[in-house]
Amino acid sequence: MKLTLSVIKADVGGYVGHASMHPDLMAKAEELLGQVKKSGLLIDYHIARVGDDLELIMTHTKGENNVAIHKMSWETFEACTEVAKKLKLYGAGQDLLADAFSGNVKGMGPGVAEMDLDERKSEPVIIYMADKTASGAWNMPLYKMFADPFNTAGLVIAEAMDGGYRFDVLDLKAGKYIQFDAPEEIYHMLAFIGSPSHYAVRAVYSRRTGEIGAVSSTQRLSLIAGRYVGKDDPVCIVRCQNQFPAVGECLEPFSMPAIVEGWMRGSHNGPLMPVSFKECNPTRFDGPPRVIAAGFQLADGRLVGPLDMFDDPAFDPTREQAMVVAEHLRRHGPFEPHRLPMDEMEYTTMPLLMERLAARWKPVEDGK
Repeated sequence: MKLTLSVIKADVGGYVGHASMHPDLMAKAEELLGQVKKSGLLIDYHIARVGDDLELIMTHTKGENNVAIHKMSWETFEACTEVAKKLKLYGAGQDLLADAFSGNVKGMGPGVAEMDLDERKSEPVIIYMADKTASGAWNMPLYKMFADPFNTAGLVIAEAMDGGYRFDVLDLKAGKYIQFDAPEEIYHMLAFIGSPSHYAVRAVYSRRTGEIGAVSSTQRLSLIAGRYVGKDDPVCIVRCQNQFPAVGECLEPFSMPAIVEGWMRGSHNGPLMPVSFKECNPTRFDGPPRVIAAGFQLADGRLVGPLDMFDDPAFDPTREQAMVVAEHLRRHGPFEPHRLPMDEMEYTTMPLLMERLAARWKPVEDGK
């Protein structure tokens, strides 16, 4: 069955501050998408949230970048923003960077991850959703899933995975992309994706079949708005089993709390902590950054699930390690490497401060 799986997210109001989402917003989204499903536009949907981000998970047959799907999502976020305003929630509608819908929510603030797929006999997918971090946060996990045999045993012992994977890597600032083939071009690829503030893995494909295995949202809010309006809080869809990594291989990368950018005011480095649905409220210094994993079985477009994939005591040591790392970084206060490097602070108040103090900088005279 030819199917489109769309995940579209936006921060439309935080409760309290940036910590969580008021249940009235999720109820409004549930009401509206329920009506859309009855109309036949959607096959199925699920409303989720991580921290203060509202996530619309949808299946349909309209294809990627469909105007009707994107317009409906935008209108849902607008309706939820009105609820947020009535409740005086923090940052109501902050991810909606346009006054009116213009055909596609990409470039308008919301994060988007979509893939067209032919539903297999068994189609397990994991949808990762993160809060208080940036789109490049998926670089290391996707590399480990699809290119690292120390993480993914199937790269060595599974015939269906023989041949490796092709990675789409996006230059976030230049708006260009390049494709790398793993394993042959791993070293070249790492030179780029090792800089997640500049480059992001956009999609991964099986080189054997050409089928898509993963797709991530790569929208950067600061580059769209020209100022800091909140972190990207990205989403990622990963297909599992057979020609793709097993479910356990897709979860294993998160057993190490990688350092990502984001956290407080989007201006700090911190550990990406895998948590259960009920623990996705980042409050410690607005963090540390969180990631949840919703597992689904697709059945003729129906979303069977979700299963809370990080609700497992096997990830308890990871969470403990994340807090040790968080504590160590916090002790640096306003100093790097807790604070982001200066070139990543260009969308905060730093340019205004540099302009204000420009006349006080004096040249160093010879001999002094």
